[in-house]
Amino acid sequence: MIKVEHLTKCYGDFTAVDDLSFEIEEGHVYGFLGPNGAGKSTTMNIMTGCLSATKGHVQIDGYDIFEDAGEAKKRIGYLPEQPPLYMNETPEEYLRFVGEAKGLRGAELEQQIQEVIEQTKIDNVKKRCISALSKGYKQRVGIAQALLGNPKVIILDEPTVGLDPLQIIEIRDLIKQLGQTHTVILSSHILSEVQTICEKILIISKGKLIAFDRPENLEKKLLTPNEITVVAQATDKQAKEILSSVNHISECEVRSQENGRVAMLLKTDQEDIYSVSRDIFFAFAKKEVALLEMALKKGSLEDVFIELTDKNETENLPVESEGSDT
Repeated sequence: MIKVEHLTKCYGDFTAVDDLSFEIEEGHVYGFLGPNGAGKSTTMNIMTGCLSATKGHVQIDGYDIFEDAGEAKKRIGYLPEQPPLYMNETPEEYLRFVGEAKGLRGAELEQQIQEVIEQTKIDNVKKRCISALSKGYKQRVGIAQALLGNPKVIILDEPTVGLDPLQIIEIRDLIKQLGQTHTVILSSHILSEVQTICEKILIISKGKLIAFDRPENLEKKLLTPNEITVVAQATDKQAKEILSSVNHISECEVRSQENGRVAMLLKTDQEDIYSVSRDIFFAFAKKEVALLEMALKKGSLEDVFIELTDKNETENLPVESEGSDT
């Protein structure tokens, strides 16, 4: 569906996108992650034809975004981080304007306007001035304009930024629905959001692709060990002797000792952290040593993100000259 080959974008001496290549298959929801300045928005703007590239190619459903721009853009619906809304119009008026700009006319235009209004659930505000709408409704109007023309690909740049928790849930549900009939690319800073919605994840850093896989595969390959914190009524020597009988503990670090208690941080590569914690509990019980506290920390997509980008990012990245990249 989308093929990006050796994409490069330079602003003077600064390379925002650096020889980026990947392929997007049809019918999935993809997450696009990276720290500020990584090149996400620049890449999205090039993919949608809003920005030129220094080098490389982008094909949308077989059409080159630069050489066959008209055909390629027909297949893309785009919601920038700041929705391009006309605040003095109603959603209905605005969608009619966008639909006409996309080449829709007559009955087809009216039918598609009604369809996207229903799909994004803005029917109850379609005749209100956009300036009077909440942030959540404005985002919905922005998504509605991206859906006009029935594009195969929907690209959403930070679609939940600035929304309250309820609005975020509503937009997430809408994106999941879109993923059933479109190929969706979602950029977000909220890692839990990407993990919840997306089937595959691309992570870029300093304009380079550093990971591309399903969330569960990224976690298995790259996560730091699961951690278990224990506090026991024992000396560090007693606690270590007890823990020596427990399998799958890769590290054991004493954090503190006071008043006859010891606090320890344990690490395990065992995926089932609960089975390890159960074995720890029974090991202490067998020796009749009080286990006062036990807390578990499972690895997350956030750990993957930090691990990968820490290896590739440096401080004080140059600021892009054509708008900020988020």
